[in-house]
Amino acid sequence: MSQNLKEKSLSQEMQAASSTNRASNYSGDASQFDERIQRALHAAAEKKALAPTVLDLRDIATFTDYFVIVTGTNRRQVQAISDEVVEQLKRAGTRAARVEGYQTAEWILVDYGDFIVHVFDDKARRFFDLERLWREAKRVDITAEPTGSLRTE
Repeated sequence: MSQNLKEKSLSQEMQAASSTNRASNYSGDASQFDERIQRALHAAAEKKALAPTVLDLRDIATFTDYFVIVTGTNRRQVQAISDEVVEQLKRAGTRAARVEGYQTAEWILVDYGDFIVHVFDDKARRFFDLERLWREAKRVDITAEPTGSLRTE
């Protein structure tokens, strides 16, 4: 019985440590982390992305901390949004770990590890509806000033 209690306690401690380590995996402090997401949102806005949304997944997922979700109106715009996000973040010193779906451009996923940028065409965004699928996630207030940190609702 006491062995099970020890294992349970160790398991909880390991989960807490893992959560702390995952949150500190990005380089720099929290304001720099927020800056990378702000930069991605700004890059998408420069290419006229529609309906930007940021979901805070830290409390419900272990594979990433945030989803950045935007929409383009056609294949070329979806690719242009993705290209601009990748380019601006690369210039700032952050390289994407992986880019998926670029050729079909219905849903381009740009993985930065602790946040993932999803660039959808309108039809795919309505079909996959990540906001509904991840409805337990907190929505981040992206109306914050560019130098401020992201706030969750």
